[in-house]
Amino acid sequence: MQQLISDLQAANIGDIRIHERLAPYTTWKIGGPADVLVISHEKEQLSTLIRMLYERGVPWTIIGRGSNLLVSDKGIRGVVIKLGSALESLRFDGATVYAGGSYSFIKLSVLAAKEGLTGLEFASGIPGSVGGAVYMNAGAHGSDVSRILKQAEVILDTGELVIMQTEDLQYAYRHSILHTLPGIVTEAVFDLQVGERKEIAGAMAAYRDRRLRTQPLQLACAGSVFRNPVGEFAAKLIEEAGLKGKRVGGAEISPLHANFIVNTGNATAEDVLTLIQEVKRIVQDQYGISLVPEVLVMGER
Repeated sequence: MQQLISDLQAANIGDIRIHERLAPYTTWKIGGPADVLVISHEKEQLSTLIRMLYERGVPWTIIGRGSNLLVSDKGIRGVVIKLGSALESLRFDGATVYAGGSYSFIKLSVLAAKEGLTGLEFASGIPGSVGGAVYMNAGAHGSDVSRILKQAEVILDTGELVIMQTEDLQYAYRHSILHTLPGIVTEAVFDLQVGERKEIAGAMAAYRDRRLRTQPLQLACAGSVFRNPVGEFAAKLIEEAGLKGKRVGGAEISPLHANFIVNTGNATAEDVLTLIQEVKRIVQDQYGISLVPEVLVMGER
């Protein structure tokens, strides 16, 4: 590992941090150390980094803005990558939007609304980066990324930079081909529509007010923990099972929204995972429905 670190430093691939705790980099504020954390500030740095890791057979993981993500207490082996500020680019060309992979998805929706463009209203409450949203096919309020994405620029695990059209990403509910074809989204191009600013602002305000009333946004969390089963809502099933407020260690099923698990201050990844398994067991026993986690679990168990 020391030789790899020396090689990475010589290649000038960004900021390199050894045995860095990952909890501060996640919205759950949970997670052990990375063997090596690299913050790449330029696309060329990132491509060089991925190519070097590929040639050496070193595993890598990308964490983006750390939402929708649970890092294990033992941390992540190999190299963890975080995209730096240089990949936060944003450009409007009429109704077409070019957004860098590390750009805030929420901020993108707000600025698109100010431009009088409709199509991204659903994103106004989805934390995380544009790249993460493309990877997960993030969605809410009856819409998702697949409906507005034109194409994505992706660095594959070989270091090759490719352009993937929407159909290439093989989108499904909270899923894309990038779950099985490792790659990092460096830019996304969205096709929006010109709309009425007042209508767009009104829809976003309604979504914001609903979030403030129903979601524990003041506490460390990762958004919705479980996918909605077909024809059902995970939150409704969990609430009807009487699980609101249930705790394991420092992890708690939010009394405000049953599909949120919050860190009350000292939660570990094992606390969260134990609580997830308990929720799955009880819902399966009571309703015969198998809940599938939406959050990504990363790291050594």
